[in-house]
Amino acid sequence: MSEYIVSARKYRPQTFDTVVGQEHITTTLKNAIRNQHLAHAYLFCGPRGVGKTTCARILAKTINCEHPTADMEACGVCNMCQSFKANTTFNIFELDAASNNSVDDIRELTAQVRFAPQQGKYKVYIIDEVHMLSTSAFNAFLKTLEEPPPYAIFILATTEKHKILPTIISRCQIFDFKRITTHDIVAHLQSIAAKEGMTAQEAALHVIARKSEGCMRDALSMLDRIAGFTNGLLTYSNTMEHLNQLDADFYFGLTDLLLCSDVGGALLQLDNALERGFEGDTIIGGLAEHFRNLLLCKDSRMAKLLDVPNEFKQIFFEKANQAPPSFILSALNVINDCELNFKSANNKRLHVEMCLIRLCYLLKAVNAAQISGEEKKNADSEAIAPPAVVPMQQMPPVAAPPKPAAVPPVVTAAAPAPPKPVIPPPQAKSSVPPIPGSKKLHSNMLADLDAAIDQATQLPKAKQELTTELATDIFEKYKAQLQQDGKNMLHAQFSFMRIEVIPPDEVRIISGSSLTDTYAREQRNSLIDHFYKVAGFPIRITTGIVEDPSVADQQPKVLSKNEIFEVMVSNNPNIGKLKDALGLQIEY
Repeated sequence: MSEYIVSARKYRPQTFDTVVGQEHITTTLKNAIRNQHLAHAYLFCGPRGVGKTTCARILAKTINCEHPTADMEACGVCNMCQSFKANTTFNIFELDAASNNSVDDIRELTAQVRFAPQQGKYKVYIIDEVHMLSTSAFNAFLKTLEEPPPYAIFILATTEKHKILPTIISRCQIFDFKRITTHDIVAHLQSIAAKEGMTAQEAALHVIARKSEGCMRDALSMLDRIAGFTNGLLTYSNTMEHLNQLDADFYFGLTDLLLCSDVGGALLQLDNALERGFEGDTIIGGLAEHFRNLLLCKDSRMAKLLDVPNEFKQIFFEKANQAPPSFILSALNVINDCELNFKSANNKRLHVEMCLIRLCYLLKAVNAAQISGEEKKNADSEAIAPPAVVPMQQMPPVAAPPKPAAVPPVVTAAAPAPPKPVIPPPQAKSSVPPIPGSKKLHSNMLADLDAAIDQATQLPKAKQELTTELATDIFEKYKAQLQQDGKNMLHAQFSFMRIEVIPPDEVRIISGSSLTDTYAREQRNSLIDHFYKVAGFPIRITTGIVEDPSVADQQPKVLSKNEIFEVMVSNNPNIGKLKDALGLQIEY
């Protein structure tokens, strides 16, 4: 039986042309070899598993090849290529800086640089994870890295470029490797699966590519693991099961339940996922990504941003047509709030359940807000009380209202066609049908839902003209709010500020000193939100410093030593006589 080699090693690229997803790097290196413009030091930086060390080895082999091809690739048959393949060459040295990061290790390396190669043109030193070197080791390496012998080439590889000393970076030619795209990873996995005799669905390989996050080594490791789990038969379902992820069918079914306002079905769907071992944050994160994909399908121009298997794209477009854009945007807002507060929730299951309950009633709340907006738009100047909520289904006949014109039922073209349950007549002060058997839960849910709808679907206010009086009033309210919240220090600092209105939509916060301006800049985002909330239209907030001369005059003047002495002499003339008698001088 032949020795088993993992795919990440077995299919490691041996030429520039076989490197996946880094054409901008390989083309530059081949042109440098062709034109004999090789630098003495290279810095390869980028995420893990994108080909940094691989390209370093290929470069080292190619520049020492005795008979390179016309395309500047290693021939693979000369003595140098064969010794490189057998790992017996003395022209290429690899150093792991993670475990050899001391000054002594670098001194040992620089001592070897003095000796010319016995065979071949260049001695190549590949230092992996170079950011792990200590500061002393970097300093010991500086001189050799800047002026090495003509036959020595250094290739430094790192995943954390910001940790390398600027003096090292300035001596290297820098190459930034990018994450490998999902399309390139899928194509590479398909070729490897064909060579290994595997049967792999494209959707399964797409899941592996997305899970790897642009790292080819991780993708190949997952391919080996799943192939061992499934005996070489990779389907979408068993790949999702092995990677412990919820498939698209789960989220499609859950979305249908949310659009139908089926609270019980949504909670049962959640319970099914929890019983299968999925965590609540995983479910909510997947639901957020699912709604994001639905939103992208609303515009054909954004279809290229849809990172899903090709066989699912048509389903996403069909489901997107069933959900109104206002519902998707509001749902994303509710899900985002759930994700932000998930870690701080004591009962995490209840936290996720409350999120799903809000989503179940979200479509009705959005439609109610739209109906209310239409009525306000078409109403007379006299205030008319808004009608009760009109659900998605047609309302049963009710008693004749005081107004002769009845409110027409809502018709939403993009909404799904759920079964029409029997709905009781609307209550006088209710905006959502009550949840059976839980009045307290309905009350809490309604309060949170109203807050989410206010943020996501509130109709825009009529834009006012930005005047100095309006801006001053809003700014005074902000300062009063700071005092109410107990932020006395901020309130004191803002008391020294004034505002200046720059038409049409800019408010400039004027401070008297750089310290006060710092507080204004730190509160800028809070000020923008406050002005938008009160004024009803976006306002740009800028800051500036204008020193107040009246304040500067009140500050005590700093005297020089000579001026201090003159003040002392004016108070006591004998001090001046003593200075002259002893011949003393004032130290400056």
